[in-house]
Amino acid sequence: MNFLRKKFYSYYLHPSIKFPHRVERREFAFVLFNEQSMHRHISFSSKDGLLNYLKTNIPAHVYYSSAYYRNPSASTMQEKKWMGADLIFDLDADHLPNAKEMSYEDSLREVKKEAIKLLSFLIDDFGFSKEEIEIYFSGSRGYHLHVSNSKVLELGSQERREIVDYITGRGLNIEEIAREKKIYKGKFVDKTIEICPQAGGWKGRIAKTLIKFFREIRNMSREKAIEELMKIESVGNKMAEDIYDALNDERMRRIEEGKLDQATAFKKIVKPLIRKLAISLHSEADEPVTADIKRLIRLPGSLHGKTGLRVTEVKIDEINEFEPLRDAVVFSDEKVKIKMLKPFRIEMMEEEFDLKGVAKVPEYLAVFLVAKGVAEAFS
Repeated sequence: MNFLRKKFYSYYLHPSIKFPHRVERREFAFVLFNEQSMHRHISFSSKDGLLNYLKTNIPAHVYYSSAYYRNPSASTMQEKKWMGADLIFDLDADHLPNAKEMSYEDSLREVKKEAIKLLSFLIDDFGFSKEEIEIYFSGSRGYHLHVSNSKVLELGSQERREIVDYITGRGLNIEEIAREKKIYKGKFVDKTIEICPQAGGWKGRIAKTLIKFFREIRNMSREKAIEELMKIESVGNKMAEDIYDALNDERMRRIEEGKLDQATAFKKIVKPLIRKLAISLHSEADEPVTADIKRLIRLPGSLHGKTGLRVTEVKIDEINEFEPLRDAVVFSDEKVKIKMLKPFRIEMMEEEFDLKGVAKVPEYLAVFLVAKGVAEAFS
């Protein structure tokens, strides 16, 4: 038995599995060590059946269906007879801008921010309760959010795709968010732009973020504020100076009321600024995963075959404190001798490691490095 399989076996003797609702209605799938193909169309009538399979077969990867089926072990989707599916969101660090330039630790921090944004959409905009949402670290480079609610069970792919469109801000109508309003002054007509911080949905999100943006600009040094303003499309040095200089107490009061007033410079930057802020506000949810009503998703509590980390539940109120390279670690700190196949640096269990050649490292790190393919363990 090779090193990784031996360690996975020790875990699956007493695993911390979080069983999905209605286990008997789910399809399960497994990828075993040293195999490329997936063993699927498997079902279990009880939790014990699943636990016995894990102990006996020691899989590298474990999945279950987001869907419920009348006959989950049937070999075709038609024979399975689809009954409904949970709403699943997948956030992967690979989809982040500049993902290739980030370290593993940095990518985990950034994708957690995306999970927090997505959580806000699900609770504040869609009205799901915290009790209906489960968050899991994927065991590798992302997070899965599961929504269990009777109203989403029978949603088709198109409806689920529209949910992702909303969350990602696709098709956002800026004209609806920042409306032009005519102000009549005798024979003259002026225009102002109004936002609505009290509104729900994107309208309120953008309005609150605009107000926050101008507050932050006002509190910056003049040099720093002008530098930030010039990051907005079509804003040059002169316009940035005019905007900063115009942010007096009275104008800030009007902005906080939702009135961006008639000043030419402010009217010119509103739409490009909204586009810029919308990019920072939307979530990077993977549409194909959410739209797929027959998706296979990693089993909570199982181990990820390419990291040795556990697919770990994250309590909603504790997500800010959650650290994957500490809280998803299941193996001991007993020393294991390894040979590095290439230099590798990582911070794990709040300790920094800078490795090359032959070294003795904690078991949890040896499992991670061997699973990643950057080290070999001595038997």
